[in-house]
Amino acid sequence: MLLLIDAGNTRVKWACIDADSANDHSPFPPAWEAIASVTHQGFDQLLLSIRHYSVVRCVMSNVAGDAVKQELAQLLSISFPDLQIQSFNSQAQCAGVRNHYLHPGKLGSDRFASMIAAHTQFPNKNLIVATCGTATTIDALTADGDFLGGMILPGLQLMANSLAKNTAQLPHIEQHAQLSNLFATDTDQAIASGCVHAQIGAIHCAVKNLEQHTGAPVQLVISGGAAVYLVPHLKLIEDLQWRHSENLVLTGLWIASHLTQASIPS
Repeated sequence: MLLLIDAGNTRVKWACIDADSANDHSPFPPAWEAIASVTHQGFDQLLLSIRHYSVVRCVMSNVAGDAVKQELAQLLSISFPDLQIQSFNSQAQCAGVRNHYLHPGKLGSDRFASMIAAHTQFPNKNLIVATCGTATTIDALTADGDFLGGMILPGLQLMANSLAKNTAQLPHIEQHAQLSNLFATDTDQAIASGCVHAQIGAIHCAVKNLEQHTGAPVQLVISGGAAVYLVPHLKLIEDLQWRHSENLVLTGLWIASHLTQASIPS
């Protein structure tokens, strides 16, 4: 069994899948044996969930820092003493995606994995890949697989926290993001509306810019825990081609783990 781990700033997503599942006849997205997420304080729950699997290999994307990586490795070694843990890092080229970052290795591994997944799922299309979590990342990828660059902005809740940090009541986006009107009539709704439409505006701007750059249509691929709050507003934008695709990072790790095993360092 192959264990895939996407260690993010707030949560750790994981999936188990048959190690030999990637072939020309595999479903896409993958047919996971199990998939879930835990907080950084919930690693024991991760171990409980996977202990009955015969995990022989693990591929990890980690943007949460060395302490999280080391804690995960130590805990996994208790249940699976012989487990081979590999780190997935961004590189100049992988699985058809060419990374044009000034220093390719400094691109977040989660962003690189997401683009690998999107490029595989939507071949021969110019893509904007928007991943909406603690931070929102918006990346441009050509139909030929060239990653042109991207944007990073605060995620929905981080925007709201920053804007409202000096107010008596802190709005929670998940309670107020189902907006029926752009122009809100109370403060919490107004903050939510501003944050949601700031995200939508940045994403739409990226799509239009890539369309101008390539002279061709652009497909938006949106993912991440906060995507559900943005999707209703994407539906209102005329001529926008978009798809909501879940678990892009894990899917990208699954693709890369089979195509480029030798290039993933331990």
